Amino acid sequence: MTINVYLSIGNSDDKLSQLEWAKFITRIRADIVNHASQLHGAWFSAPDSTWQNACWCLEFASEADMKRAREAAITIRRQYRQDSVAWAVAEPEFI
Repeated sequence: MTINVYLSIGNSDDKLSQLEWAKFITRIRADIVNHASQLHGAWFSAPDSTWQNACWCLEFASEADMKRAREAAITIRRQYRQDSVAWAVAEPEFI
């Protein structure tokens, strides 16, 4: 059983300086993305975009792995003063 998740973060409220934003991304990557069983993609807003956003498509080998990653995302977002992160569990349909 595998579980696919889209994890999205942003800084549209400008709470984070550029350096803090870079550190936020680095923590997400180190603590969550690198612990997924598979990384399917990573997307970032353009450098001249009004908003700062990042999104990863991750695959987890088990529900327990996914839950640990979700809890880590909550911890990290709190440390970086973010109100939320988007955690979307996907149900792929192959057509």
